[in-house]
Amino acid sequence: MQVAIPHSLGREEVRRRLQGGGARIEDAIPGGMAKITTSWVDDNTLALDINAMGQVMKGSIAIEDAQVLFDIDLPLALGFVAPMVEGAIRQAGQKLLAPPAA
Repeated sequence: MQVAIPHSLGREEVRRRLQGGGARIEDAIPGGMAKITTSWVDDNTLALDINAMGQVMKGSIAIEDAQVLFDIDLPLALGFVAPMVEGAIRQAGQKLLAPPAA
């Protein structure tokens, strides 16, 4: 499953926000039922190990010039939650990438 979230922040600012928002990445999984471990593969790719609902999944967050691409290998057994997960990732990602409140 891929979820693209547009941004106009620049890669460096997105990276800074992702580095400071690790706990918020876990909040993107509905129901607080996930444990996520992150590691930077390179300057623009964050690897995710996700343990949720008795399943272990791999994923990544790729920082691109105009979007952030969340990619999660959702097992077939969890396909029924894909719409919820996509919506939650989109909502959490938009909050993370939103301009700071004045």
